[in-house]
This record gives sequence, C-alpha cells and structure tokens, in this order.
Amino acid sequence: MTERVSRRRLIQGAAATAAAAVVVAFDPTTRSWATEAGRHAVPVPPLDGSLTMDPAARREAADDYGHIVHRLPIAVLRPGSVNDVVVMVRYARAQRLKIAMRGQGHVCFGQAQVEAGIVIDSRTLNAVHAVLRDRAVVGPGATWGELLRATAPLGLTPPVLTDYMGLSVGGTLSSGGIGGASLHNGVQVDTVHELQVVTGRGELVSCSRWRNRELFDVVLAGLGQYAIIVRATVGLVPADTGARVYNLFYGDLGTYLADQLLLLRDGRFSYLEGQVQPRQDGTPGWRYMIEAVSYFTPPAVPDDAALLAGLSDDRAAATITPNTYLGWAFRLDPAVEYLKAIGDWYRPHPLLDLFVPASRAATVVGNALATLTPADIGIGPILLFPASTARFTRPLFRVPDEPDVFLFSLLRTTANSDPALLASQLASNRALYDSNVAAGGTWYPIGAIADYDRADWRRHYGRQWNRVTSAKRTYDPDTVLTPGQRMF
Repeated sequence: MTERVSRRRLIQGAAATAAAAVVVAFDPTTRSWATEAGRHAVPVPPLDGSLTMDPAARREAADDYGHIVHRLPIAVLRPGSVNDVVVMVRYARAQRLKIAMRGQGHVCFGQAQVEAGIVIDSRTLNAVHAVLRDRAVVGPGATWGELLRATAPLGLTPPVLTDYMGLSVGGTLSSGGIGGASLHNGVQVDTVHELQVVTGRGELVSCSRWRNRELFDVVLAGLGQYAIIVRATVGLVPADTGARVYNLFYGDLGTYLADQLLLLRDGRFSYLEGQVQPRQDGTPGWRYMIEAVSYFTPPAVPDDAALLAGLSDDRAAATITPNTYLGWAFRLDPAVEYLKAIGDWYRPHPLLDLFVPASRAATVVGNALATLTPADIGIGPILLFPASTARFTRPLFRVPDEPDVFLFSLLRTTANSDPALLASQLASNRALYDSNVAAGGTWYPIGAIADYDRADWRRHYGRQWNRVTSAKRTYDPDTVLTPGQRMF
C-alpha cells in the first residue's frame, strides 16, 4: 500500500462497501453466519456498531505484522460501544464460538487471530476520554501516538512509550509494553491505575489495585486470556520539551554490556536502549551501540561530560544529537512510511524477543550472535538493552529471577518473502529460545516461536502457572477468549 490513507477513513470506507455483508444471525446447525434470518438461526442482538462477513475485513483480521500465520474468522465486529463487546462475548459463549480483540495487528504469529470465530476490531474504540493531571482514560484501540498527541499540549506524557508509536493501548497492556524509559518506570502495564474489562463470562468489570485485584493482576500482561480490555486509565507524568540523544559505539560485547549495566544502575539517562549492528567496514561480525537520551526543558541543558563520565575508554565513538521530546517519540514514523512504500512492511517478520539474565548475557548473546548473519535478520535491527526487574510489578510479565536482565530482540524480516529463509529463521528462533530458557531466561511472547505448546507455557509461567489456570477457570471457563495464543 503506497497511498497514505487515514485509519478512520479506511474503516469507514470498508464499512460502507460491506453493508450487504452485515451479519444478522448465527445458525448453530451449520455453524455459519447468516445475512438474513432463518428457521434455525439465532439472531445477533442489537449493536451500536456492526458485525460483518465482508471478505476484506476477514482477510485483514486473518493477518498480522508477522504475515506468517493466517486464520480466517467468520465475522469481524466493529464495536460502536463497550456494550457491543459485552453483547458479543456473551453471544459467542452461548454459541460456542471463539473471540479475540485485535488492535493494530502488530503481533507476529497469529496471537490475535481466530479461526472460524469472531475478531473484534478495537480501532473503533480509540477515544481518549479524559486527560487529567496524573492520568488519562483511553479506549483500547487508541494508539500511544494518539494518546501522546492528546497529552503533550498539556505538558504531560505516558511514563513509558514503545519505540513505535502506532501500537494500540489495549494491545501493549495485554502483553507488557517495554521501552527506553523502562529503566525508571517499568513497562507500560506497571503504569496502569484502573481497567474496565469484559471477562470470558461476558461480565463488564472494573478492576484496579484496590478493587477486583486478582482480575487486575492477571489481565495486565495476561495475553487476552481472561478478559478483554475495553477502557484503561493510564498514568501520566510531566513531559520535557527537549531530548538530547547519545549514540555510543563499541567493538566488544563485554565492554558494551558493562557500560549498559552501569548506566542502568545509576539512572543518569532518561531513556536507555541499544542495538547490535553489522560492522560498518564490511567485515563479518557485529558492533554495539548504546542509545541513551537525556530529556530536558530549557533553560536547563544536559551536561555531556557528566552523562558520559565513568564509561569505558574502549568506546569506539560517540555522536550527540539534539531533538525535541515529540520529535524523538515519533522518530520511527518516517521509517515506517518508507517501509510500507517499498513493501518491506508487508513481508514476513518472524520476530523473537528474549529476556536474558544479566549474569549470562555475555554467553547467551555471544553464542547467539556467533550463529547469526545480517541475512538472518534482514533489514530489522537487533535490540539489546538492560532493565531492572525491581521495576516490574505485574505477576504475569515474566522475566528472569535476577536483579537485572537484557532484552535481546531480533526484529527479523524475511527478505523477498523467501519460504526457505523463513523456515530457517523460525528454526533459529526456537533454538535461541531453548538456549535462553536453559540459561534461566524467558521470552516476551509477542513474536514467532514454532510449536510452542502447553508444556512451554507451563515452563514460561513457572510458579505462576497455578494462578494462570485458576484465573482461566474463573474468568473464562469455556475458553472463549484469544485462542491464537495456543495456551489452553
């Protein structure tokens, strides 16, 4: 898609052309939808939005950013209200249908897809309902970019932003939401004050740390297994206006890891990430780049010497670049538009995100990089940056049992959509995952690992597994919600 079309216009246009495909009933004898009432059909309750069998809507819901797995739903709900979600979850449960909510579709392995079931398109629930002094109330289909555009004029920002601002609030709160500010503020699920959700029983429930605490604890980073988020109250903090960006380059992995941990532990920067990159001289191997940012508001300015003090003398180079806070937050937007224009956005993306114990990072990452070449990654970067597990408060956001961990993220693209390369990348993901688990690591379950089964999930959740299974029995006893995770 090279023409730039607004999401709202795209949804409205699709809805107009699909008017004739609006569903009115479900026939339990044929297990199919009907566009007109029949003798055995169970009518769909009145909706503020629409339930459609439009082929284009179904094809979109059968795809995601990974472009690897394709499960075709039999209908797509475009809710006009929270009540539409309540009504359709109850209807799906009564008719023994599976249902899941899809935001921007940025997962990579069919996690939000539903074969022969119902996909809820959350993009019609994208309102920013209120912006207050320390929090905002927002619909699940709003992107973090839309939220920031609403809060920035008031001098406010969410405490943690993902690198790509086009992700939905409901989507990242269902998985975690890590970013460069996580060194200070945890992940996005750690910044939530309250949720309104629809459980697998079809119950509309508000939950927080002080009300329905167990539901609150399992929905955040709960991968859509217990309830669907329909409204979130997320924290806000004062926003600076400036951003000073420091890119520090290293030739040695061990030195890079040591300096990253130093910066994590003393917290001198506002934002801390980093990348593994191919060497620039054309020789095989990798170089390492710390990406650190100091936020500020003039007349205050960052002290370069103080921010770089105490780092290794073996650092190869450094660049310092001024930016604005909003310019930095939306820095990836032009690159995303370019990738869409040249078609690479629509190629397979078998991403892999691992949390590696800091004590084993040199070994795990070093061994992994020894098996990888730039061709194995494609045009995507490799992220490698630290976080403190003390900042993570949500029980289902699983990280290694150490004070510090590294996110090791292979943002793969399959060049030319080559099936043989894709198969090799998926096999590599599985091998790297297994090696990391053997070293005490975990994974961030938004990417692509083939043949991930119940035993893997049980190992992933560890001592939280009994909580997971109990919550499923309590809040989604008929396993209606989010079957694409293949957990139950």
